[in-house]
Amino acid sequence: MTRNQRRLLCASLCLMATTVSSWTAGSLAAQTQTPRKETRTAAGQQHTTTGGEHLLLADRLEIKNRLKTEKQRRASALRQAKEEPNLEAPASELYGEDSWGSYVNPFAGMSVNIPDRQDIDLQEFVMPIDTRQITSNYGYRHSFGRMHYGTDLKLSTGDTVRAAFSGKVRVKSYEPGGYGNYVVIRHPNGLETVYGHMSRSIVREGTVLRAGDPIGLGGSTGRSTGPHLHFEARFMGVPIDPSDLFDFQAGVPRFDVFAFVKGAYRTPRSHAMARVAARPKKGGKANEDQFRTHRIKKGETLSSIAAHYGISVKQLTGKNGMSAKSKLSIGRTLRIPS
Repeated sequence: MTRNQRRLLCASLCLMATTVSSWTAGSLAAQTQTPRKETRTAAGQQHTTTGGEHLLLADRLEIKNRLKTEKQRRASALRQAKEEPNLEAPASELYGEDSWGSYVNPFAGMSVNIPDRQDIDLQEFVMPIDTRQITSNYGYRHSFGRMHYGTDLKLSTGDTVRAAFSGKVRVKSYEPGGYGNYVVIRHPNGLETVYGHMSRSIVREGTVLRAGDPIGLGGSTGRSTGPHLHFEARFMGVPIDPSDLFDFQAGVPRFDVFAFVKGAYRTPRSHAMARVAARPKKGGKANEDQFRTHRIKKGETLSSIAAHYGISVKQLTGKNGMSAKSKLSIGRTLRIPS
């Protein structure tokens, strides 16, 4: 081997040693920065993952969760945006623009065209007070020689009175010889509810409310013999017996949808017609014995509800005008056959 060949060989060996050294250092650094995790598969094969892969997965999950949250937020905002016009001008398609007067009957002294039939959604109903005892029913009072257009509910002075449905306050007033401190609220479902004899009201005319919002405190103002809430339900000024719409002792609506029928409401008592089932039995039984109702909860099915009450699914669906394949809505009220 000549002298020049020996020099070339030494140079080549030095270059190889430098390259290997650099590669080894880089590999060690990479291993230090990106820890590896060894796992074994069911077949016993070794599988190695780096921390970088775990970080990538975490980032993807975080992005997915953020997108889901943003989607829910936008859906909620869209739903609220759709609801707001209904609350700012509730049931305007029925009442028109000239029915925002100061009387309990918005059409007092006016000629009005009332629909032959109107379906009224009651599913949002919230009990206006915590107590559920009726002290006086809707109907003609022979002792006073006049009609009683509402249902009186027992309360104590100072108890919170709440809006039965979402809506907008149409009247806030005081009538010394009648309602005392009272509020009238118009709702998107077409009803107006009246709350009388309160010790004070805490809302203003034009206030937009959600179901369950406080509107005043219970009392005995006006023409009253003791603390109670006088509660009325009216459709375009026509009074309806509240007990035809709501089971006060159970604290729930009697029907998901109530069908108002023109001409079916005459004194001394309204004869309500409803889409779902027969009228309550006459007699001395309490409402909870005449009407058994069930408010659907998350995770319940027709089978589980029927089993709970010891009835068949066919009985349950038949009583509520449903099919066995009907989709259940959380919060919906079902009638339970006796």
